[in-house]
Parts: sequence; structure tokens; C-alpha cells
Amino acid sequence: MAARPRPASAEAREALREAMERLAAGDQSALEDIYRMTRVKLFGITLRILGDRKEAEDALQDVYINLWQRADRYDPARASPISWLATFARNRAIDRLRTGKVRGGAVGIEEAAPLPDEAPLADALLVDAEQAAQIRECIAGLDERTQTHIRAAFFDGHTYAELAEQADVPLGTMKSWIRRGLQRLRACLEASEMA
Repeated sequence: MAARPRPASAEAREALREAMERLAAGDQSALEDIYRMTRVKLFGITLRILGDRKEAEDALQDVYINLWQRADRYDPARASPISWLATFARNRAIDRLRTGKVRGGAVGIEEAAPLPDEAPLADALLVDAEQAAQIRECIAGLDERTQTHIRAAFFDGHTYAELAEQADVPLGTMKSWIRRGLQRLRACLEASEMA
């Protein structure tokens, strides 16, 4: 049996971990890779706390400067790279609040400490991406008719009655086709979780 390809999200997570290791070893090009992979998430965190684009950009610059100086402090046993960097960005933004030189729009220092990042954590996004890739792979394993009907019902919002009318089959037949397709889809997803 051939090895299954790794989902892109697992590759992204591994690429970030490797870039962090390279940076800790003194590889300057790793900082650019880390920046490219994390800037959107980290900027969102700093902007949410500071409430000002310029301040958030300055805080983000501080994050990457300090990361360059302290990359060797990252411990992969304690946190994923993105979680560690997100905490780092949050702390830099809070430090800027404490200086009292932040422009208007920032949250108060007492509000910033518990401020949740309402965007999903990068790890959660990676897991979601892995699951979405597995669903696509399992759907692709279904026959074309079943794929079409499941996509139309669950992704495009068509009712079973609409699909039955379009396919010129009785409603019960359409329900059976989709139910059997969903059973095969479930079996595929369960098998992939055990792999």
C-alpha cells in the first residue's frame, strides 16, 4: 500500500517548526519564512489589542526583532510555534500599552490581558484544513452521481426534492442515493482517522 500524501496543513505546520529551528541556529533566511507564514495572524492579534494600524505594525516589528534575538528560547515541547508566537505578539502589544504612548483606539491595559483572540488559533485552522482535505479526498472516492448530489445538497443548499426533480427520479430514490453516499463517506473518514 502506498503511503498517503501529507495534507498541506501538516506540511505548513512542519515548515514553521523547521523555520523556527533554523532561526534558532542562526539562519537569517528563516526569519523571512517565519514572517511570511505568521504575519497575518500576529498582525491581527496586535491590531485587536492596540486598535491602531500603525501601532500594530510597530508592535509586529518588535515581535520579529525580538524573535530574531530570542529564537533559541522557543521550546517545541511546551507549545506549537504559532501558539508561542501568538503569545509573544500579545505580550509585545500589551507592553506597548504599558508605556502609555499608544494612540487612541487601543483597549485599556486592564482589558488587554484577558482579551481573547476571537480568530481560531492557527493550530485549529490547520486541523480544519486537514479535515477539509480529507473530506474532499473521500468525496472524490465516490461515484460521480453521488458526488454531484452530495455537493448539491450539502454545499449548494439544494433540497432532496429539488435534486430528485432535476434527476427525474422519485424523492425516495434520491434520499437513498444520498444516504448510501453519506454512509460511504463516513466509512472513508473513519478509516482515515485510524490510519
